[in-house]
Amino acid sequence: MSIYKIEAGTAQHLGNRPQQNDRTVLYTAAKAPGYVMAVLADGMGSGGTAPEQLLHTAKQLFDDYRAGDSANLARVQELLRSIAMETHEILAMNPLGASGEPQTTLLLLVLTPQGQAVWAHVGDSRLYRFAGQQCVERSNDAAYVEHLVNVDKLPVEAAKKHRSARLLANVLGNRQKAPFVTFGTHQGLQPGDAFLLCSDGLWQYFTEAELAAVVARGTPRQSSEMLINKAIERAKGQGDNCSMAIIKLVAPAKEAPTYTVQKMGKAV
Repeated sequence: MSIYKIEAGTAQHLGNRPQQNDRTVLYTAAKAPGYVMAVLADGMGSGGTAPEQLLHTAKQLFDDYRAGDSANLARVQELLRSIAMETHEILAMNPLGASGEPQTTLLLLVLTPQGQAVWAHVGDSRLYRFAGQQCVERSNDAAYVEHLVNVDKLPVEAAKKHRSARLLANVLGNRQKAPFVTFGTHQGLQPGDAFLLCSDGLWQYFTEAELAAVVARGTPRQSSEMLINKAIERAKGQGDNCSMAIIKLVAPAKEAPTYTVQKMGKAV
């Protein structure tokens, strides 16, 4: 019997933008029982075209994934890399539309039946890992900045400004530069652990401690409603698209016994 059960949900809000460019979804694997994937994408260029392509590619490759008797983290990581690179290649081949290149950030998270988590990250959407009411890990740009300095030989200050440079933007669909995919893993998942995947329309309005506390205290639906309402309030009419996926691991309820105990008579 599993030591935890999964409670999960997704939520979105348009913010103060004319259209919703974010996408987020939860998948189970057709050929890998017990595997769960969360996907979040923040689109740019041509609206929701790129995020929709990411969701399509993620589902297709995840449904084709076959797990062995024990989870192989390297294989799961390679699956996530394949989703990222195949999506990027498809987007880069598309002809330019009136609104520009279809591009998107990427967050992928897979949980295995063996209590393991593997995630992949491209761009400025964020993944947080919580233990109880503590944020113990989150995705960031440190590895990409280091890559730009060590591989592309950019000065440190120039590398740190990659978000404002079209050539250096780390997204899927950038025709001028292949995406740099950052990976993370965690083993030994326990009840009380949780993950939050969110676009910058959410995380820019909260501290890590605030996010951890809200996710810990409510169900995914309750937490997402509270976070969206507070993000809208703090944005003061200037809010971006706001999207999230929340996955919580909770202890299964104890089953009541289905039998009655009666006192036995003394044998003679």
